[in-house]
Amino acid sequence: MSLHVAIGVFDGVHAGHRAVLTSAVAAANQDDGKVVALTFEPHPSRIIRPQNPVLLILNRKQKDARLREAGADEIVHQAFDPVHRAITAEAYIPWLKERFPGLTSLHVGDNFCYGQGRKGDVARLAADGNSQGLSVEIIPPVKTCGEITSSSRIREALVAGELELANSMLVRPYEAEGVIENGRKVGRSIGFPTLNIPWKPELVPAYGVYAGEVVTSEGNAEPAVLNWGVRPTVDTNASEPLLEAHILRLSSTPPVPENSIRVRWLKRMRAEQRFEDLHKLRQQIEVDCLEARKFLGLT
Repeated sequence: MSLHVAIGVFDGVHAGHRAVLTSAVAAANQDDGKVVALTFEPHPSRIIRPQNPVLLILNRKQKDARLREAGADEIVHQAFDPVHRAITAEAYIPWLKERFPGLTSLHVGDNFCYGQGRKGDVARLAADGNSQGLSVEIIPPVKTCGEITSSSRIREALVAGELELANSMLVRPYEAEGVIENGRKVGRSIGFPTLNIPWKPELVPAYGVYAGEVVTSEGNAEPAVLNWGVRPTVDTNASEPLLEAHILRLSSTPPVPENSIRVRWLKRMRAEQRFEDLHKLRQQIEVDCLEARKFLGLT
């Protein structure tokens, strides 16, 4: 079977990455071939500059799900270690052909570099690939709001709280995933019960209150208000952030502790802040819920 290989780190599987996968899918459709996403683990920065590695947007499970959604039939997580890093640019195409018998075409973004010392660029990849019977497709960048879509730009947007910009580049909403744990039930005591989801992402998005959805184990998406942060009003000594979700309207069996759920982040409504007392906090939550209901189309 012919193989059409899309190559990249693919952190975020954003619009630009999806364009690369779309190219591979189109090629595979021409000869009933298979689309392979070749990605790397760990992120190359962990080997190249271990003192300052890139913080990942997605974990492996999330990335794989989005790559398959974008058209990958198979995902190969190539170990990015000193041995792989030592492959020269001259030896790269032969390595690919040995690694993927049936290799027919390669698909990469226009900023793709490869080989020892990153001496290989897309022009060389095309020339070497074509000389060895491979079709090489170089995909131009995709722009969002007038600027090139990139994983680094998504990271900057998430850290700055610019969630809607990040989601535009990601194509589908930013998500967290975790197992519900029992909490102190402070939210319940003021009329806003929450699901508590311990979550430790590499890249920490801006603390704050968000409109979003809780996706249950049955696959139901329940509209919710999310709080991500250290809860300064109720826990003055907290050092680890917590993700809390208050479901606004429940259409199915309510999630309970030990259930695994996904949380979609759709809009950042405000930054996290400390209130004088629980009464003031409750008043603000009422405002947050009203804003979220309007945004989510519940009113």
